[in-house]
Amino acid sequence: MSEKEELVAIVGAENVFDDPDNLEMYSKDMSFVKPRKPNYVVEPKNAEEVQELVKWANKTGTPLIPVSSGPPRFRGDTVPRFGGVIVDLSGMNKIIRVDRPDRVAMVEPGVRWGELQEAVKQEGMRVPMPLCPRNSKSVVGSCLEREPHIIPKYHLDHSEPLLCAEVVYGTGDIYRTGEAAGPGTIEEQWKAGRYQKQQMGVQMDEFRLLQCAQGTMGIVTWATVRCEVLPTIKKPFIASSDRIEDLLNLAYRLVRLRLGDELFILNNQNMALLLGDSAQDIETLRETIPPWNLFFCIAGYEHLAEERVDYQEKDIAEIAKDLGVKYSAAVPGVSASELLKTVTKPSGEPFWKLKYKGGCQDLFFITSFDNIPKLIRTMNEMIVIKGYPSPNMGIYVQPVCQGHGHQCEFSLTYNPDSDVEKDRIKDLYISASESLMNNGAFFSRPYDLLTDMVFSRDGASRDALRKIKSVYDPNNIMNPGKLCF
Repeated sequence: MSEKEELVAIVGAENVFDDPDNLEMYSKDMSFVKPRKPNYVVEPKNAEEVQELVKWANKTGTPLIPVSSGPPRFRGDTVPRFGGVIVDLSGMNKIIRVDRPDRVAMVEPGVRWGELQEAVKQEGMRVPMPLCPRNSKSVVGSCLEREPHIIPKYHLDHSEPLLCAEVVYGTGDIYRTGEAAGPGTIEEQWKAGRYQKQQMGVQMDEFRLLQCAQGTMGIVTWATVRCEVLPTIKKPFIASSDRIEDLLNLAYRLVRLRLGDELFILNNQNMALLLGDSAQDIETLRETIPPWNLFFCIAGYEHLAEERVDYQEKDIAEIAKDLGVKYSAAVPGVSASELLKTVTKPSGEPFWKLKYKGGCQDLFFITSFDNIPKLIRTMNEMIVIKGYPSPNMGIYVQPVCQGHGHQCEFSLTYNPDSDVEKDRIKDLYISASESLMNNGAFFSRPYDLLTDMVFSRDGASRDALRKIKSVYDPNNIMNPGKLCF
């Protein structure tokens, strides 16, 4: 049989595609990774078909590239390096289980954020979510990429809110991480009152091998995520300043004392991108909104909700007064309640970062609280050197791990139809990354052009990854070339 016939025998003729339009769609994204068309696109319907695809790939030596999120995609991790077969998991979109007592949901990789939030809302819960993700973003994909969510008091570890997962490793073996590993089947565990909530394994935490591996170890076919109780009262506020240092001090105190739920810092460009509808709206808003803005939301839940909100308000007012920072329910051009509605649901179309010029390149890293101003100055110096207009750069600071670290993200908007702008952004992206790294930025999730730069500084981690991949994917068929080898 031909390759296509063998794939048809696994997933069915209606789920194998090799027409030019489909292949072209998966050949590139908005990153700077060199485009390359896959040989086929397949859409499996269940874990058994995924397992058969992995066994077939081992037999034929064909690369498999797992994809769970829809376009637009940005990081180059799903662009085939050596051709092969795209395994599109978007059709595996069942919400398998939502359990209120244990606050856990089990989902397949094709489930989107909006779908899951609506399902858990019916049970009086929510899942901590990244800042206004695109509508086509997979929940499982987001968790595997360790995208930080916007409620830092619930961000206990970089893996949050991922709990357990079922994975087909590159060997073709199905494995379940943490508590899901057994004993017994998943259904037997449910009957025994266990709901795949404990992440840790007996000897090692294998779910960490899957996170940020860009599909190079295996294909996740379902995952459980931790849910939280839905608030009955929400009171959002915005504190603004000309200096980010003032807001960082307030944010640090609030997160350390677990005051507030949603909490993050945006500059005026990112705030305008979230709320504006057109390029003209964005520019008008940007001129109106203060340079730096700390958003935080006080919440009360089912029991003693008003009392909870009341004591938080009093504590926050006292802290803000000590620091000399003022906050209110609105700042010029922005209502805190309007912003809360925007950031707690997926983005509309177009994706909010693309509304201004049509293209955006994100540069993100982890750093310490006291290093953020220095790294922002470093980035501002780089954009002046490279001739990038500073008002067009969005900045987002998110406390992670309950304030033990911070993700800092620079969003460089540009016109993707202009080769001149694309080349300038590419040059800035590489140069700025190196300069930031030299000044203490930790690129914990290096993608596309940054992988070699990051791993060249840490040969021990590179060698360890190579050994791990040789165990879980001995024939190198899982998205080869996407780590640092």
